[in-house]
Amino acid sequence: MTKITLDANQWNSQYIKITAEFDTPEEIAIIQLPSWRPGRYELGNFAKNVRNFKVFDQNRVPLEFRKIKKDRWVVGTESCSKIEVSYSFYANEINAGSTCLDENQLYVNPVNCCVYTESTYHDKVSVELKTPAHWDLATSMEIKDGMLIAENFEELLDSPFIVSSQLQHRSYESFGTIFHVWFNGEVKPDWDRLLADFQKFTDKQIEKFTEFPVKEYHYINQILPYKAYHGVEHQKSTVISLGPSYDIFGSLYKELLGVSAHELYHTWNVKAIRPIEMFPYDFTKENYSRLGYICEGVTTYQGDLFLYKSGVFNEAQYFLELTNQLQRHFDNAGRFNYSVGDSSFDTWLDGYVAGAPGRKVSIYTEGCLLAFVTDIMILQATKEKYGLDEVMKRLYFNFALQGKGVSEKDYKQTLESVSGISFENFFDDYINGTRPYESIITQSFEYLGLELSHEPSNKYSEGQLGFRTVRSGDNFIIKSMYPGGPAETAKLMLEDEIIAVNGFKCAGELDKWLSYFDDNTKTVTIIRGGVLKDLTFPEVMRPFYMRYSISKVDNPDGAQKKAYKAWIR
Repeated sequence: MTKITLDANQWNSQYIKITAEFDTPEEIAIIQLPSWRPGRYELGNFAKNVRNFKVFDQNRVPLEFRKIKKDRWVVGTESCSKIEVSYSFYANEINAGSTCLDENQLYVNPVNCCVYTESTYHDKVSVELKTPAHWDLATSMEIKDGMLIAENFEELLDSPFIVSSQLQHRSYESFGTIFHVWFNGEVKPDWDRLLADFQKFTDKQIEKFTEFPVKEYHYINQILPYKAYHGVEHQKSTVISLGPSYDIFGSLYKELLGVSAHELYHTWNVKAIRPIEMFPYDFTKENYSRLGYICEGVTTYQGDLFLYKSGVFNEAQYFLELTNQLQRHFDNAGRFNYSVGDSSFDTWLDGYVAGAPGRKVSIYTEGCLLAFVTDIMILQATKEKYGLDEVMKRLYFNFALQGKGVSEKDYKQTLESVSGISFENFFDDYINGTRPYESIITQSFEYLGLELSHEPSNKYSEGQLGFRTVRSGDNFIIKSMYPGGPAETAKLMLEDEIIAVNGFKCAGELDKWLSYFDDNTKTVTIIRGGVLKDLTFPEVMRPFYMRYSISKVDNPDGAQKKAYKAWIR
């Protein structure tokens, strides 16, 4: 058994002292720190936080080693039965996938900071924690004789934990599985409300899949005193960071519900139903896949929809979430240039930042909308007998439980098997192509008796001139422009700073000045690279950035009522 020790006693330095003891059955040991973490499909470069890396033999005699990659070391072990790897890891960041040490907690995502060797990756692992005695522990791992136990390194790397003086805990049961809810940090949980809502969406998700993949599950919530929103899925747990503390059970409660339902659905979709390229995970390099629209898109769609299906969200709350996805879709010019399949592959390149303007799309947003359309296509083809739930259930039983990853071909064939119709053109046009979504979204809405409405943004700069800004003092910085709109035609550029309209200082009121000169030529004074310029907008009699909304049609017919009822059952 491999033994790892994490010493948190020097918390003020924010360095965790880590030692790992490995058997050495081969003449050379390859020591690896993971290059990335599941749930974030980009290189993490965690080795940048490693200090004082050393290797010893079983007698504590230092061994020579060589670093062969940024997070990979090799050491000769011909005369060793065991080695001990020793280093310190700088832990100063709190989000749902990070590691942090301070005066109140030791928060660890082992995938950030725990090394393994190739020859012992599948061996059992014990973890000893050196922390203050009065701190409590939140973890999904087995605890035996004061040690954390993982069946192998894949389980360890997928098992975050918190040792803290601020933990609060409750639990509930659904279909034989115990669900633990942990809060760490300053927060006043409304336990009755939370447990009732969690019970509802948990019951509904398990009902659709007919079983839950594990026997215990942990929601580990990092509550922060400042604005935060992030969640990361694991097989037996999730970590969610949310803040500020005072609003968790106020305006942020719907966000807590949304991210929790999303991460729970990931227990099936991603942790069990996994792209074939990630089956198994390879932590030494990128694991490229085009299936982000399944991993994150389907999960985004289903997570919100299950809140509605279970009665946790009402119709208006769900429509708002779906409207937000539609708004993000229509606002992003990248939809004309790059498919969601290509954008999935490129998460490893720039998937979590805005990137070059209009280059790519979000796998969450585009995947969500395509999952919605797919769901409706199946309902319509099967006369409301099946929906996307049936597809995901079959992927779970036919692939995940059989120890197989899922390819795009597998997903497409399962869609066609359930629906009885071809998805060939759908994949070519929308998943791997850039054909506009308007027609398929409109058709799906009509089937359900819904209507998508739009009107120009009430901001003059957005609706009439086709540009968006953020305020900077009294001035405004251009952050996006509608392709071919007046702002682009006027030769404005991103990051231009607008200081005046028709010679009048903006003074924090850009849109009021723009609309004031509605019947006249509008010229803005900008600062670009330290130089003042005057640029004039052309007259264009059409709107640009639109605001979208969803509503039910007046007097839906019987077929639409039946379809809508089947959709949310």
